[in-house]
Amino acid sequence: MSAPEPLGALETAAALRSGELDVLELAEQTLASARSIGARTGAFAHLLEDLTREQARAVSEQLSDARRRGGEQDLAAQLPLLGVPLPIKDLTQIAGAPFEAGSAALAGNIATVTDGVAQKILDAGTLTIGKTTTPEFGMPCYTEPATGAPARTPWDLRRTAGGSSGGAAAAVASGVVPLAHGSDGGGSVRIPAACCGIVGLKPSRGVVSPGPYGSEGMGLVSDGVLARSVRDAAAGLDLIAGPRTGDFTPSHASERSYLARLDEGAQAQAPLQIAVLREPLAAETEVHPAALRGLERALEVLRGLGHETVEISAPFTPEDWKSFMPLWTVGAATIPLTAAQEDSLLELTRWLRERGRSYSGTDLARAFSSVQSLARRTLEGFAPFDLVITPTLAAPPAFPAELQLPDGEADFFAQCAFTPWTSTWNMLGTAAVSVPVHREQIDGMELPFGVQMGATRPADEPLLLAVAAQLEAHDPWPLVRVPQHA
Repeated sequence: MSAPEPLGALETAAALRSGELDVLELAEQTLASARSIGARTGAFAHLLEDLTREQARAVSEQLSDARRRGGEQDLAAQLPLLGVPLPIKDLTQIAGAPFEAGSAALAGNIATVTDGVAQKILDAGTLTIGKTTTPEFGMPCYTEPATGAPARTPWDLRRTAGGSSGGAAAAVASGVVPLAHGSDGGGSVRIPAACCGIVGLKPSRGVVSPGPYGSEGMGLVSDGVLARSVRDAAAGLDLIAGPRTGDFTPSHASERSYLARLDEGAQAQAPLQIAVLREPLAAETEVHPAALRGLERALEVLRGLGHETVEISAPFTPEDWKSFMPLWTVGAATIPLTAAQEDSLLELTRWLRERGRSYSGTDLARAFSSVQSLARRTLEGFAPFDLVITPTLAAPPAFPAELQLPDGEADFFAQCAFTPWTSTWNMLGTAAVSVPVHREQIDGMELPFGVQMGATRPADEPLLLAVAAQLEAHDPWPLVRVPQHA
């Protein structure tokens, strides 16, 4: 008899409130899983065992008090993910915890502040478990950190978990935790979600504040969530969403939760107008037939639900896309490092920083204008449609040696060929989600393939979540993958 599927985030919270699960036991079980399965997949850069046990004791007291008062429902409304294991990516700071960002330049560094998004996660009464693995400063779409074990997809432990939220995706996909925090500047939530066969949501620009210590910077990065189910992704977004004073691109706080709107289901009433985009955007590259078959599988479900699909051409060329490069490379160049720290950088980071330093202030201003103009034209072209659907990746989860190359420039463009759609939605600033709709045998191993649904309007997270939930309901995907060897 096969083992039962691990509970999702919302199911875990409900079981804790009812007393079916004990939070102290859950904390120990999750830490043990993180030490075993998590180690096999390279999911965690650092485990935070003392913090997790402290959190579990506090949650135990809250739950006991609520049961004495008969206040379980109030607790569910106020802290819907109370007691749920929810790790934080090691690009985000927790005061007193390691913060190495996957780089030998920060080896042994301990954070002195807690970033705003991490504070929201902590205030929700979750169990942190640890900091998930990320590549050096989150720059690549694979997770090969200089400070520890690489993140691998549990579908085939020879292949990358994607990046830069690769550790988070590996932890969720292998069943260590039901939900994880991630961040996405060019696909860094959606890429690992596709590599690991789970759901990855990048919110619209401004929906999740980077404050009080971070800034919007180039406007590309957003914190997001990785989950096995769409409902859990919506609950995770509810936890981290919201503006802060001083935000450069503020988004109004939602009056109603994303989960409540998802459960109502009204956002995805047929017929939606869905644009189908097969052409790569960031690079001229071949798209693996299985990635296209995954797209067709999703389209068959959507058409069966009454949605209308229209094939469209690429809204811009790979040469046009290169206006993105100054923003990405100057972002790398602005990471504050000493000369000694520079000497310990990996080749890709070194190349990105050198390239970023080659641009003048005038070049950067022009790049901002070019990206904004490209985004404006693209969104104008997308305006007749409710969303755009593409494969998430051009190929199955890659072997690390196919992406992490000795030459920084070759490495960068290999990544572009692997991820030719994701960064577009970072430039547009609208939300995007990867959904694990398809699996195929490749070289003797079953591997996952995702489809990306990108919003055409700001703040359309409810619509994306509703359509993703329709795909989940009508063509369910496996929830947990036991780590596999070839």
